[in-house]
Amino acid sequence: MTVETYSQKAKRLSEKIEQTIALRTGSQVQSLKVDILGEIVVLSGRTDSFYHKQLATHAALSEIDQYALTNNIRVES
Repeated sequence: MTVETYSQKAKRLSEKIEQTIALRTGSQVQSLKVDILGEIVVLSGRTDSFYHKQLATHAALSEIDQYALTNNIRVES
């Protein structure tokens, strides 16, 4: 039996969230980073539209259930 550590679980979750965001936004979030800080998922990066930031929010929320979400993705025109 293999026991998954918290850091392994967090890394796996952050990678899954990154993949989902890239898929749903058409990779329109540059320098995307997903950090798991305790029970909070923090998104960072930049995009050129608020629409893509919202898509990233919904994509991340579809992958998490017991975490809070902070979206720090910057919209730059």
